Amino acid sequence: MFVRTAAGVLAGILLFGSGAWGAIALRYQLPGPPAVRLGGAILWSVAYLALLVLAFGWRQWWAAMGLLVALGLLLVWWVTIRPSNDRVWADDVSRLLSGEVQGSEVTLHNVRDFRWRAENDYDVHWDTRRYDLDKLVSADAVLSYWSGEAIAHAMISFGFEDGTHVVFSMEIRKERGEAFSEIGGFFKQFELVLIAADERDIIAVRTNVRGEDDYLYPLRMPREAMRSLFLSYVNAANGLVDEPAFYNTITSNCTTIVYRMARRIDGALPMDIRLLLTGYLPGYLMENGALDRRLPLEEWRRRGRITERARAYGDGADFSRVIREGVPPASVGD
Repeated sequence: MFVRTAAGVLAGILLFGSGAWGAIALRYQLPGPPAVRLGGAILWSVAYLALLVLAFGWRQWWAAMGLLVALGLLLVWWVTIRPSNDRVWADDVSRLLSGEVQGSEVTLHNVRDFRWRAENDYDVHWDTRRYDLDKLVSADAVLSYWSGEAIAHAMISFGFEDGTHVVFSMEIRKERGEAFSEIGGFFKQFELVLIAADERDIIAVRTNVRGEDDYLYPLRMPREAMRSLFLSYVNAANGLVDEPAFYNTITSNCTTIVYRMARRIDGALPMDIRLLLTGYLPGYLMENGALDRRLPLEEWRRRGRITERARAYGDGADFSRVIREGVPPASVGD
């Protein structure tokens, strides 16, 4: 009897959870304006709860069959929702990055170089830029905190001998007028986009316009690993041009994708909750040798806080040098 009771409770929890998932999925993905999506979610919830009561409270076999059919139809509809590169995109994600590699020379198309005065006031500019990987000298992790100490957006900035930098950032591809939603990120609301940008665009907009708090951590990496990681970004960008993908709050976000690329370089990198709670990523980097241990973590954090330097300087041509004042360069790994 205990086993039957436990099985019944488990089945009830799974069915209730499936119904709740269906309501949220309809709320975010049902075609039509917000009122239609909300109405669809409410109708689903009422009908589903009624079938649950009839199936478990009144022992109506047809109600149980109705639940299974409803869930089956919902799943069929769900798998038909496919990512697309053909939507009306917000200006800052309107173009897709792509790259060409010839030996050590990499040509990146659609490198973003906006000048931001406010969230809705900016100069639009996209470049084609060329980089020589034989002159790649640094890789820095940039964490931008926007929702408490546990949540940060992670970016990687690559530096070259001439002092230029390019930042790669995996982000949601917002449609025009759309806003980020963590819940929507579980329900195919956003496609993925890989942005390559100038530091005085992609960092300055976060510190100087959006009011985020940014930290820069020089990564201790062999040059060949830096090169491989850079090329992984190029390959990822080309892949998204050929085959769009959805963003997912847990499985396909700014940090988990970097982790999967880094695993191709070092297969020993462990999974860790800090890959999801990205605000704590510096501790993970230090424990796994990517952050130099010559300074304690708190000292790296103190020196690496670039927010005030970025706000004081603005977005001038010397932005990359100014934000690194007082941050010691990482030693090159073995």
